[in-house]
Formats: sequence, C-alpha cells, structure tokens
Amino acid sequence: MAVLRTSVAFLLLHLAASLAAPVPCEEKVVRLEAEIQGLKNVISEQHLYIRELHNSQAQQLEHIPSSHLGPENLYRDCSEVFADGNVASGLYVIRPDGSPTALSVYCDMNNGGGWTVFQRRRDGKESFDRAWAEYKHGFGDIYSIDGEFWLGNEPLHYLTSQGNYGLRIDMEDFEGNQRYAEYKNFRVDNEKDQYQLHLGEYTGNAGDALADVHSSLSAGQEWTGPGLGSGRGKFSTFDQPNDDDATCIRHSKSGWWFSRCDSGNLNGHYYKGPYQAMTDDGVVWYTWHGWWYSIKSVVMMVRASDFERPPQITVPLSGQLYPSKAEAEVIDLPQGY
Repeated sequence: MAVLRTSVAFLLLHLAASLAAPVPCEEKVVRLEAEIQGLKNVISEQHLYIRELHNSQAQQLEHIPSSHLGPENLYRDCSEVFADGNVASGLYVIRPDGSPTALSVYCDMNNGGGWTVFQRRRDGKESFDRAWAEYKHGFGDIYSIDGEFWLGNEPLHYLTSQGNYGLRIDMEDFEGNQRYAEYKNFRVDNEKDQYQLHLGEYTGNAGDALADVHSSLSAGQEWTGPGLGSGRGKFSTFDQPNDDDATCIRHSKSGWWFSRCDSGNLNGHYYKGPYQAMTDDGVVWYTWHGWWYSIKSVVMMVRASDFERPPQITVPLSGQLYPSKAEAEVIDLPQGY
C-alpha cells in the first residue's frame, strides 16, 4: 500500500507540473508577432492621421484673408526686400503676385543680395522622402539658420510666375570644395502642369547637370546614365510619378524634376559621407562628382533677373530682423559689393 500511495502521489505531482508547464516557444512567437503587427497598424494609422492633418492645415492657410496683410508685408520677393535697404540675411515676409497668403522666406543677401531661398540641405536632419502634398506646400525648418527645408512648389510657382527669374545653386562637398550653377529664365508651372521646370542658359563651375531640361542632346551625343525619363522636367514623387515609365522614381523616393534620373537630384537621400551611397539615390550633381558621390550641403535660390543693387542701403543698428527706417543708418557700399 505504501508503494501504491507513493506512485499515486508521484503521478499527481507529474500532472500538476505538466499543467503548469510554460507555453511552447512557437506559441509565444505567434503571440509576439501578432502584437508587433498590431503596433505597426497603430503607427501606420498615426502616420496617416499626421499626413491628413498636415494637408488640412495647409489648405486652411490658403484661405487666410488678404486683408490681414499689412503694407509692410507686401514685398514680392527678396529682391524687393534688398532693394528697400535690408542687407542682413535672414527671415522676411513676402507675398508674391497671386499668392493667397503671405510667406516667411529666408533671404540670402550674399552674391549681390536679393536671393529667395527655396531649398537648403545641411546635415540630413530633415527627410526629403516626402509625398506630393508635402512638396506642394513645403516642409522642414526654415526658422533655424542651419535648418533644412523645401519652401513648396506652390510658393515657387507664384514666385517665378511674376517675372523673369534666375536660379542659383550653391554646393559644397565633404572636402570643403564649393561649386555653383546658375540658370537664366527659371520658371515652375502650376500643379495642373505637374510643376514643370523651365530653364535657360547655364553658367557656373559645377557643370550643367540639368542640360536636358533646357536643351536636347547634341548630334552624336549619347546619354549613358541610368535612364532618360519621358516626363522630362515634370516634378515627381513616389506617390505621383510623372515619368511615364517611372524609370527615375524607382531610383529615389525624393521629389524632383526627374529627367535624366539622378543626374541632378539635390533632394536625394542624405548620406553622412561622400561614398556611402550604394546606389545613385544620394544628393547628386553628376557633372561635378558623378552618381556615386552624395554632396554635403546645397542651397537653391531665385532672384529677379532685372534686379539692380541700389546705390544706398540701410544697415540695422538695433539688430532687429525687420528694422524700421528710423532705426537704420544709410551708408554707401564700396564698389563691387
């Protein structure tokens, strides 16, 4: 009987241990995968909500009554800001012809002054992998001196549609070398025409990476790049590719006027060094560093072609961003400013 009682006790202990055994590993994996998928769904929904909120706010901005704009905000661009005697680079308020709202813009007063900056890349803090609506209205940090941003295709259209404008692109590589490219007759069409880019004559020392936008290949010249897009000069994003066969947008998710693909894509993925790119999806200016070198910093800006430096300018004494004429001293600049 003692042996029987011992056997029964052992059996009961074994059953109890079996019932308390941990859940098999496979079941844990399944449960964790389900939890991860649930979290992914939440993140996706939040991302969609943020994008819809961004678009909604951008649309509301378009309906701000123009009567709220005072006469001090009626500069049409940074050329007029400079011509009015403001020589300090920084933020100013402008309102291009036809624009439904006033715009905060960064005015670069170097290289003769009067440049309206619409793109800046410095360190990769801002992602340029953006959707059509974001490129339309603009994104990024325009308020910091080193902030990265895209002003917006709508503002760029209004800016360049009010006269004849030139484009200047300043670039720097990771070795500290600097190059620039300038184009005459720079214009961006409206959204109905996919913000198509128009460019005139090129000058500069960085090479003409956008040659196909304003000229055809010369007789006997052959393009050996990754693709000559059929949507030449039209703006494209990953959610609205305007290259008919989507050849170029496959190389990069950034928004750009793809034509010879990444021959001149300055909105490409930012790499933390010149040779980290495994494909040609970096910040590329082919005619300077080829496809595989991702450039360190870029600034793109426009200025009215008929801009003339005024004979006298005002220098703010108070350090204010928007000095009044009473707070400014009038001086003559030396020849060649």
